[in-house]
Amino acid sequence: MSPELVDWVQAYGAIGLCAAAFVGATLVPVSSEAAFLAAVAAGLAPSTALLWASVGNTVGCLVNYGIGWTARERVGDRLLGSRSGRAALRWTERYGLPALLLSWLPVIGDPLTLAAGVGRIRLLWFVPLVAGLRVARYAALLWLV
Repeated sequence: MSPELVDWVQAYGAIGLCAAAFVGATLVPVSSEAAFLAAVAAGLAPSTALLWASVGNTVGCLVNYGIGWTARERVGDRLLGSRSGRAALRWTERYGLPALLLSWLPVIGDPLTLAAGVGRIRLLWFVPLVAGLRVARYAALLWLV
């Protein structure tokens, strides 16, 4: 866990965790899990950390979805340029919504949320599935520590 991330979460508390989790849901290499664990270690109540990390990460996934939806051609071309992006597009085309069950995983998860927008997965199904997976991931981290 990077000292900068720990400092950020300690300085800004729940809002800092929410921001770190938001950025962690994008293609920027930030570990929302490390931020979550840093927040809990710094004394943020586990339920508060669970809430704000889940909200931030879900909103970040929604931004990815929106980018994929609005810039479909361009994003699709960019995803085709990387191995994980190609896999995300292929899985989304083949499996549709169930492909998002893997969106919590590192490396492939962020491209899957972009591909969901490109593939025009219904937002009505995208939000609860992605949000539920975020809550489950952070709850599992709480259980493991």
